[in-house]
Amino acid sequence: MIYGIGTDIVEVDRIAVKIEKGKGFRDLVFTANEIAYCEQQVHPAQHYAARFAAKEAFLKAMGTGWGHGKINFNEIEIVNNETGKPLLQLTGTAVASYSELQIKQIHVSLSHIKATAVAMVLIEV
Repeated sequence: MIYGIGTDIVEVDRIAVKIEKGKGFRDLVFTANEIAYCEQQVHPAQHYAARFAAKEAFLKAMGTGWGHGKINFNEIEIVNNETGKPLLQLTGTAVASYSELQIKQIHVSLSHIKATAVAMVLIEV
């Protein structure tokens, strides 16, 4: 059964500026795995922006949105499987926070171009 669907679109430059200002934003929002992945790409800001959009889309699919104190952004991790498909994983307090929902699967789709990144998340319970 579908629990929720969320989508988000992000301006790549907005994320790039925040990352260039210092490591604070980057370390608050992204995991070490995400940082390593993005920094290996030709256009890191596009990949950071897509992951940021996915985290926002996940929270929208959950019906909570940003800032409700339930979890930290870096407890939502976007990784890629062996074929490059993006996967959304929960870590830390996010696992406990959403365990009562018995989430079966989280589907995530990412896309980005020079100026924008978009993500869609569908949660099955």
